[in-house]
Parts: sequence; C-alpha cells; structure tokens
Amino acid sequence: MRRLTGKAKEETLIELQSTTDSQMTDESSGNGISSLSEGTHLPGHSETEGLRPNRDTVFFRDGVRRIDFVLSYVDDKDEKKQERRKAFEANLEKTGLELETEDKSESKDQKTYFLKIHAPWDVLATYADVLNIKVPFKESDMQHGQDVHLNWLSCPFRLPDHIMHPQTDYFTYPFDKNKVDFFLINDKETFFPPSTRNRIVFYILARVPYYSEGRMEREKTGIKRLLSNGTYTAAFPLHDCRYWKKNTKCESERFNLYSHWAGFLCFYKEQPLNLIRKYYGEKIGIYFAWLGFYTEMLFLAAVMGVICFIYGLLSYGDNKSSKEICDQNIGGSIVMCPLCDKKCPFWTLNSTCLSSWQSHLFDNEGTVFFAIFMGIWVTLFLEFWKRRQARLEYEWDLVDFEEEQQQLQIRPEFEIKCTNRRKNKITQEMEPYLPVTSKCARFIFSGTTVILWVSLIVACIIGVIAYRLAVYAAFASIIKDPMRKIQLVGRFITPQLATSVTASCINFVIIMILNFLYERVAIWITDMEIPKTHLEYENRLTIKMFLFQFVNYYSSCFYVAFFKGKFVGYPGKYSYMFGNMTKLRNEECDPGGCLIELTTQLVIVMAGKQLWGNIQEALLPLMRNWWSSRKGRHNPVNHYSRWEQDYVLLNFSQIGLFYEYLEMVIQFGFITLFVASFPLAPLLALCNNILEIRVDAWKFTTQFRRPVASKARNIGAWQEILNAVAILSVVTNAFIMAFTSDMIPRMVYLYAYSKDASMSGYINNSLSVYSISQIHPDNMPEDYWHDNSTSTCRYRDYRYPPGHEKQYTHTMQFWHILAAKMAFIIIMEHVVFVVKFFVAWLIPDVPSDVKARIKRERYLIQEYLHKYEVERLKLQLSASFITEPQSETSLTPDKHEVVSECS
Repeated sequence: MRRLTGKAKEETLIELQSTTDSQMTDESSGNGISSLSEGTHLPGHSETEGLRPNRDTVFFRDGVRRIDFVLSYVDDKDEKKQERRKAFEANLEKTGLELETEDKSESKDQKTYFLKIHAPWDVLATYADVLNIKVPFKESDMQHGQDVHLNWLSCPFRLPDHIMHPQTDYFTYPFDKNKVDFFLINDKETFFPPSTRNRIVFYILARVPYYSEGRMEREKTGIKRLLSNGTYTAAFPLHDCRYWKKNTKCESERFNLYSHWAGFLCFYKEQPLNLIRKYYGEKIGIYFAWLGFYTEMLFLAAVMGVICFIYGLLSYGDNKSSKEICDQNIGGSIVMCPLCDKKCPFWTLNSTCLSSWQSHLFDNEGTVFFAIFMGIWVTLFLEFWKRRQARLEYEWDLVDFEEEQQQLQIRPEFEIKCTNRRKNKITQEMEPYLPVTSKCARFIFSGTTVILWVSLIVACIIGVIAYRLAVYAAFASIIKDPMRKIQLVGRFITPQLATSVTASCINFVIIMILNFLYERVAIWITDMEIPKTHLEYENRLTIKMFLFQFVNYYSSCFYVAFFKGKFVGYPGKYSYMFGNMTKLRNEECDPGGCLIELTTQLVIVMAGKQLWGNIQEALLPLMRNWWSSRKGRHNPVNHYSRWEQDYVLLNFSQIGLFYEYLEMVIQFGFITLFVASFPLAPLLALCNNILEIRVDAWKFTTQFRRPVASKARNIGAWQEILNAVAILSVVTNAFIMAFTSDMIPRMVYLYAYSKDASMSGYINNSLSVYSISQIHPDNMPEDYWHDNSTSTCRYRDYRYPPGHEKQYTHTMQFWHILAAKMAFIIIMEHVVFVVKFFVAWLIPDVPSDVKARIKRERYLIQEYLHKYEVERLKLQLSASFITEPQSETSLTPDKHEVVSECS
C-alpha cells in the first residue's frame, strides 16, 4: 500500500512518479493500515478524555490523506462475498487508490466494517485528464456581467460574499497531466475540490472488476453490482463536517449551506448557487438554480392572479346573472328538469344561488386577460431561463460539456451487457454496441408496457366517471331542495358539488397508487432498454414518467373541462354512458357552467399532491433516519465517526433529482394548462415552492448522504417538455374560456340579443323549455310532486320550445354562440402565439456579455497555450543543445561527463 506525504507544491507529476519510492512509509502488517507513532499529535485530530483521537474527521488516521470515498460492509462469513471484496480491493489498489479499513469493533453496531478510500495526486491527475475536467490556468480579468442591483433594495435578500462566491473566478482549460505547470497549482492536495475527487473515485469504482487476475467475467464489474448483491452495504463520499457545528479543520461548507440556505427563516434570501455547485456538483446546482428562477417568476404570475381574483370580488355586487338566480321571483319561479333518472326531483333554479356566486369569482372578464397574460408569462419564463442557463453554463465551465458527456460517461451497465463491439467512425476505436434487432425488440416491449399502463389510467378515469354518474343520483336524493321544502345543508352543498368533491378525492387516491406502481415499472423497462449514457438513460425515463404522469394527473381535469356537460342531450333524448342499458346518464353542468367544478378538481388534485409531496420529502426521511439511528450514540460525539454519521443517513440515488423535476413540472402543468379556471393557482404554487426550496435544501444537508458530484449543462429533456406544455397551455386555456366558461354566451347575449344592452334576462334566455307531459316515465322522479300551475321545466341549452315548428332543435342563437366560441379560440391562440414567438425572437438565448466572455476565454486559451508550447520548445532545444557532442569527430562521451563539462 502506498502513502504519499510531504509533496512539494511545485513538484510535477513526473517528479512525483520518480520519487514515489522515497516517500513510501512502513505499513502495519495484514490490513494495510499505516502505523502511527505513539504520542504524535496529527492535524485534524484531538485527544478526547486523553484516550482516543477525534474520529469526526475526513482524513485517514495519519491526518494527511483525505477520505474521498467510503465503502461499508458486514462480514457475514459468506465466502463468495469475501472473495469478491478481496479481488475488488486488490484491483482498486492496482489502479493507485489507497485504502484504510476501520474494524467492526470501532463501529457503533459492532458489526460494520468501513473501507476508506483516498485518491493520490497521480490517480487524480490521470483521470482528470481522461474525463477532461476543466481546471484554472489564469485568474479572470473580466467583470461579472450580471444585472445591476439596487443595493439598498437587494441588501436584505443577499448573502455574505464569501458564501455567494466561495472561490475566485478563473479562466479554465481541460486538465492535461503532461502540462501540469500550465495550470495554477498552488497545492496538489487541495487543487481538486472534494466534489471533483469523489466524482473521479466513483468513476473508478464503477469500472473496476471484482474477478481475480486471469479470469475474464465481464459482468463482474463495478460497485453497483457489488451493492446489489450485498457484498457492500453502502458506498458514499463524506460530508465535510456536522451540519450544526463548524469544523475549523476542513472547509465546513455543509455548515455554511445549512446556516445560510437550509433554514426556513432564509426563505426570502437568495440561494448560494456557487457554493451548492462546489459542494454537490453542477447537476444539483442547476436544479436549484432552475427551481429558484421558476419561483421568482411565479411571483409575477401570482400577483396578476390575485389582482384577477380581487376583480372578481369587487365585481361581486355587479353580477346580474347571480342576482337573477337568487331572486325568489325569478330563480325561485323557474322549475328545472330532473338532473338524473328516478332519484332526482324537479328543482328550482335559486337552489344554485351560492354556487353561481362562487363561479363568478373565477368566471369573469378578468379571467380572459389573465389567460392571455399567462400565455405570455410562460414564454418570458422559458426565454429568460435560457439566458440564465447560458450564464451558468459559462460560469460553471459547462459550455462544451455535452459532447464530453456523450462520449465519456458511458454507463457501466451498457459496457457490461453489450458484448458486441464495432469501430467508432469518429474515434476509430472499438466500442460496445447494441444490435438493431435487439434494440427494436426492447423498444417494442417498452412501448407496449407504457401503452398498457396509460390504458389502465384511462380505465380508472372511466371508472371514476361512472362513479360520478352513479353517486350523483344518491346525493340528489339525500341533498334535496325541491319546491316543497329547503334543507339547511342543501343550501351550501349541491349534489354537483358533493359528487365533484368526493370523485376528486377518490381520483387523487387512485393517482397516488398508480404513481407508486408505475415508478417501479418505468425504471425496470428503462433498465431493460440498456441506454448507452447516463444522459440517455435519464431522458428515456423522463419521457416515460412524464407521459404517464400527464395522463394520470390531468385526465380528470380534461374530462371536467372539455367533456362534462357537452354530451348530455335534452329531456326527450338524454345521452347515456355505454348506451341506454347502463342507465348512467351523462352529467350536466350547473346553470353557471362547469368552471367551478374544474376549479374544485384542480384545487383538490394540485393542493393534495403538494401536501403529500411535502410530507414525503420532509417527514419520511426524518422518520427513516431516526429509525436507523434509534439505538442512540453511546460514545461521545467526537468518538462517533464521520463515516458512521453519514452511513445512517439516506442514500441519494442517481435519479433522485428526476423526482424533484417531475414534481415541479407537473405543478407547472397545473398552473398553465388550467389556470383560466383558477387564477390563484400561481399563488398556491409560489407558496409551495418557497417551502419546497428550503425543504429540499434541508433534506440535502441533513437527511441525505453526500451525493456523488456529477455534471449537467442544462435541465435536459425537461426543457423540451416545458416548451410542449407551454404551447399546449395556450390551446387548453382558449378552449376553457370558450367551452367551459360561460363568458362567450354572456357576451353574445349582451351584444346581440339583449334589448337594453344589459345582462337582464340572460338567465331566462339561456334556459330552454320542455313539456313535463312529454318526459319519458323512465326519466321521471319516483316521488314526483305535481303542481297544476307548472306544466313545463327548464334545462340548459338553446332549443326551440314545445309547439314550435322546429321544437327541441337548436335555435339560431346556439349557432351564433358556437361561431363566437370558435372565433374566440382562433383569435386568442393567434394573438398569444404571435406575441410568444415575437418575444422568443426578441430575447437572445445567450446574453451578449456571456458571448464576449466565451470568446475572450477561447482567445486567451490559444494565446497562453501558444506561449506555453513556445517556452517548452525552447527549454527542450536548450536541453538538447547542452547534451549534444561538441564535435562530430570526437567520440561520444558519457552523459554525466558532458553535463559536468558544460557546468
């Protein structure tokens, strides 16, 4: 086992390799643990009770070598596992990694071994070269091109500068171990930050085999398989310190993140994105950057939504339609036809008084403006995010990363399972590949599985609809408000509202159950497809999960918005679900429209999902960690080792961020696709996201092990999904305003049919007449109450009355309204799309200062590389000149003699 100590700061890789032997120290026999001289006081270690050193450290026992990764295992006397571990650890040592084992007697549970791994400089340099990791070569001489802030306004929201900018801004270039002196290397031990070190070590762990030398078993490769077969119980990099206490012997970045970011009282503060990126890596950093930017943009949408809602409140008293419905002489005298067969009685229109007032809060003229505004807002959000993302790509050295990720970060599973090889046309090297026949078969199976599960969702939604139809009659018989008597409950809860609320709750439970099952199916079929790269894996899983979630979460809202009340028929010819034999009559909307039911559906599903999501994210990790460490700490805190403290935390999986993105994108769909029905949806999302950022931050800093740092230049496939949802939202909101809202019929009546240019008489105009004597006996209520003064009932439609030559056929007003609805859809869509595309064209994706900095950096790289190569060539020429013979005729002297003569 090698141990490197005392390396000079200016020492190059070549010098390091040539002096390695002189730096090796004695090792203890058997376990490869370096011996320590008694009484020696090491950095990062302090004596407690005069007996044992502080084990809350991120260093080996020598206090010099940093722990870059930890593997844990329980020795259960399984010989196969012991052989795997022995072979795997031997192969790790061959790659140059240094190991140190903590015996089970030192652990709290007295049965877990911990294998600590350190990557020395030569290993880091080699793999940094392989992975093209960018490192600094010159301090940046350009000013930050960020927007100018008004200090007196932004000061309360800002964090200390050492938290916001934890490191100096540099120009960077991919590391080359043959040009070590080209880079700004002050200290080789700290040149690569811990996040880069654990990324390199994990890259090695994922590719080192665990078969013995001379045996070629390709599938026996990588730490992932060793974790899955139980050889090791965990593999993780260490947090640098306890989150609640600062450690002066290390960076204490975790403590800074917890203090300035994870606390809920910091909700109004900016996020320390550079520190997040430095500690967790670019992939997690870009997620929090996107989430923070999305939340900031939601503030504007929430303000406009509140203004729209306040307009509905202020115009409450001017709602002529609701006044007519509630008027005893108007709404109280209008007898409505039964809403279901047998169980539903005739009812008076004023029984829907409260729901008509509620509907006006969201179904008013301001809603049209808000729907148009949201179509423009979503474009501004996506375009400004592209600019923000471009700035982060440059600042975090991700500009050229996508090509590197495609070529270098091939999944170990792909390399292991694909035994066929072919020459890469670009690199001219042999690489594994999946045959076309196998790929097609896997895709067909995968697509069939997805379609099957989507069909299952549709079947469940149809079942919920059947529930609504069947239960409505039961509610109608319980919550009655006939002309004879009015029950107290019936004033506030109509059969429509009771049915909608219970169906929404049942639908939400079904959604959660199907989500739980499908998540596992989606991961299984994506694994079965064997994607080549991590990026490809995540994108495929993203498409599958979002397609499923889209149908799962939004199908019930689509039903209420676009199908309910549209295919009802009329009293003489009602439409039934699955035909007349089922007796499940299609639902009707309230006289005020279906918009209030869509609002109810949206609020229950959206709020329920957010509440359940926060419970899952906050309470479940807390309870799991409490359960795993329930025995308590019997040793003093400084005896409770850093690796044991992290071991009891939850593991953050490689696709952990996928679920975070999915949650937010589903929410984004709610506030864009159906926002016309509920202007307060952005406010609800804003409040949730303010909490979400801090819950996620708290979860990352306190409840999860430190994730392996990984790179990502953008939010991946989610960007295209957001674009698709944004375009679809324009269409859905236009259709909601035209067909779900009652706005267009009111406008047609006001400008074409009203006698005094007011809304007086609108209710009477919007209800058609049907003769009670012509109602089929199957549609008549069982407890029919007959009043000789009432021979007709009303229903919501535009049809000619009985006795007319075209009785019960659509009137001309129906066609006028339909034409107005279609015209509104076309006009609204075209206006919003024109504005969207104009805004997208007007706002460049990459800020001009970022373009300038990219060009400046590329110019400096070429200039500095040229100077470096020229100086290097001069040194080589001068060295060769010194070692050349002074005369061609003389005999070639010994090399040492030439050097001595020249000196």
